[in-house]
Amino acid sequence: EVQLQASGGGLVQAGGSLRLSCAASGFTFDDYAVGWFRQAPGKEREGVSCISNSDASTHYADSVKGRFTISIDNAKSTVYLQMSNLKPEDTAVYYCAAVQYLLCSAWKYSGYYAMDYRGKGTLVTVSS
Repeated sequence: EVQLQASGGGLVQAGGSLRLSCAASGFTFDDYAVGWFRQAPGKEREGVSCISNSDASTHYADSVKGRFTISIDNAKSTVYLQMSNLKPEDTAVYYCAAVQYLLCSAWKYSGYYAMDYRGKGTLVTVSS
C-alpha cells in the first residue's frame, strides 16, 4: 500500500523547535517533489516547503524562510522539516505530500490536491 506518514508534531513554546518527519511506504522519492503544507484554524491550506529529489532544489514560503529547513534521507524514504524559532502563527496541522515529475520551482504553484500522494496531518501547536 502506498502511503505517506507524517509525525513529530506537538506542543512547543514560542522560540522552540520541532522536527517533522514524512515517511513513505510502497514507493520511493525518486523523481518526486516532496513538500509540506499547513492549515491553521480558519485559514486556507498553504504550501510551506518543498524538496525536489531530482535536482536537490528546495523552496520555502516567505513566512518560514530562515527558520525552517527541509531535508531528505533517501535510504529511509523520509523527508524532514526542521522547524526552529517557532512562532504562535506557525500553529497548524502540517501535511506532507508528494508529486512525481515536478520540481519545486513548479511545486510552489501547485495546490495540495494536485499532489499524487498526501499524508494525514500532524498537529503543531506553538504557545506564546
